[in-house]
Amino acid sequence: MNVLLLLRDALSGRVRRALLWGALVALLLVAQTLLVLLTVRHEATRQQEAVDRVAEEVSAELRRTVLRSVQALQALLWSAGAPAQWQSGATQLLRTQHEVLRVERRGEDMALLGSLASPFSAPLFTQLGRQEMSAELEPACGAARRASAPAFSRSYFVPQPGGLGVEVVDACIPVQREGVADGFVVVSFGLGALLEAAAGEERLRRHEFSIVEVDGTRLARAGMARGAGVYNARHLLELPGSALQLRVDSAEGSPRLIPNLATALVLGLSVALFALLLLLARDVRRRAHAEHALAEALAFRKAMEDSLSTGLRARTLDGRISYVNAAFCSMVGFSAEELLQTAPPPYWPPEFVEEYTERQAVRMRAEPVANPHQEGFETVFMRRDGERFPVMIYETPLVDGAGRHTGWMSAVLDMSAQRRVEELSRQQQERLQASARLATVGEMASLLSHELNQPLAAIASYATGSLNLLQQPDDQTYDMLRHAVTRIAEQAERAGRVIKSVHDFVRRREQARESIRADQLMDAVLPLVRLQARKSGTRIEMEYPDPIPRVLCDRTMLEQVLLNLTRNGIQAMETATPLAQRVLRLRVHPSAEGRVAFSVMDAGPGIPAEVAQRLFTPFFTTRTEGMGLGLSLCRTVIEQHGGALEFESHPPPEGPGGTEFRFTLPDAARALRGAPTKA
Repeated sequence: MNVLLLLRDALSGRVRRALLWGALVALLLVAQTLLVLLTVRHEATRQQEAVDRVAEEVSAELRRTVLRSVQALQALLWSAGAPAQWQSGATQLLRTQHEVLRVERRGEDMALLGSLASPFSAPLFTQLGRQEMSAELEPACGAARRASAPAFSRSYFVPQPGGLGVEVVDACIPVQREGVADGFVVVSFGLGALLEAAAGEERLRRHEFSIVEVDGTRLARAGMARGAGVYNARHLLELPGSALQLRVDSAEGSPRLIPNLATALVLGLSVALFALLLLLARDVRRRAHAEHALAEALAFRKAMEDSLSTGLRARTLDGRISYVNAAFCSMVGFSAEELLQTAPPPYWPPEFVEEYTERQAVRMRAEPVANPHQEGFETVFMRRDGERFPVMIYETPLVDGAGRHTGWMSAVLDMSAQRRVEELSRQQQERLQASARLATVGEMASLLSHELNQPLAAIASYATGSLNLLQQPDDQTYDMLRHAVTRIAEQAERAGRVIKSVHDFVRRREQARESIRADQLMDAVLPLVRLQARKSGTRIEMEYPDPIPRVLCDRTMLEQVLLNLTRNGIQAMETATPLAQRVLRLRVHPSAEGRVAFSVMDAGPGIPAEVAQRLFTPFFTTRTEGMGLGLSLCRTVIEQHGGALEFESHPPPEGPGGTEFRFTLPDAARALRGAPTKA
């Protein structure tokens, strides 16, 4: 059920995040689309406004151009007296105003009195006479007479040679002399030339201009490019007596997706925003994964710390405790709040507070190394109930994410159980050693009986002889009696030495390392060794350096090691080695690094390879009456003294035969000279 709830919560959270991201992406898409559309529409509006402005400007320029020409003629009529002067001014006007195609002088009855044509275009009315093309002029002149002001005719088409033609509009100007009507001046304007003059070269390259009637009929066109039909404008061309429209069509087509820099910037920013959104989504996803991994790592670390039996303690550079785990709190019996708020720590024994404070100051001042070699140190802590217990502490530098040294992390091991196990192991080892010694003495019982029989038999013989001599007292008897008693004392002393050697070997006593000469250590076991050596006919050879070194050892344990090794060597030569070659060599010589080496060499058949692999295995033996503990105990004893028990075997086919066991003991003089003082 809990798993289903967790899955449902995870799915609901995932769906909620997906909906939020979907809403965000949708809003961004709508916003960016509207922004692009508004930008494109703004560009279209701007283009349309530009066309409207051009239409307005060109229309105004057309009106100004026409009215300027009319006003020039009016001024000429007012100032000119003779017809010759009028014609000269009109000719000058035709040369300066290209849009003026023809100037006529008509009488009051509309009779043609004279005309001038523009030098820049073909003459009008060559295909059809002027009289035939006056239908539009007469209404305009009638309107001008009535209004006493210039009036314009409707536009009309004048054919030209080659099938061409030109659209013309006439301006009729009434002429008065001294208040009396004196006819008219008619000015014919070409609509195409008017458009070109009013629009200018720059506008003509970008627009198509047309003059159309109210019903949409096009009368004249100007422009170097065709209009695209997208941006166009119409503007009314107001002339007295005439109604025309100016149509402007821009050559620009529909706005492109990126019509200008502003739109390009908008689109670029939109793309950049979407890219940032994708990067943000990727970063959020990676951050979510990282947070999930971090949460899992924290949960894993918490579970691992809770399952540890090792205490963890973090301290700042000033020695204040900043973190402890549950194992450390359980170890010392104080809660985390008590440990974080108390100084000095409550687990320091009161008698060691000053010493620990100095030691902590030294450790806190120590600089961290790049690759610290963790060397633990042993100390004593105190539980809440006052019990002192040994701990082993391993400390490493505590470094933050920026690589700064912020304190020290300690791993604390409670050594109480280990000390109890070591004590139990020591006691068991002593029991095993005692058992091994008893087993050795049991095996030597027959040898002891044989060895003791000789001095006891001699004592009995001398005692009997002494009793017989006492029955015949004289001076010679007293000398013989003194000799017999002396022999009795010697044999008794011999028997006592044998008994004392066995007693000293079997007796249990506390382990205590002492300084002893190497020859004294060897001599202590020689009486027992010689018992077995005489039975098997083995000779014993001793070799000592000069001066004889002293060793630091547990005497009883090392005597057992020497006895086991020498007895094994004698037993190895009892069957396969000829009697003349049965020699057991005991050698002592200095070794490297302030130690003394001991060697026990026999002349036996050597140790087979299959036996050598299991030689030190407890309870493994090749003798039917053996226990298999001798060599295992020997190796344990030597290792407790900081050495190693090694052997080298030379079977007869590969060598001269025999086995050599070697081990080393600390040199007493050097060990005592280099012993550290207690802090």
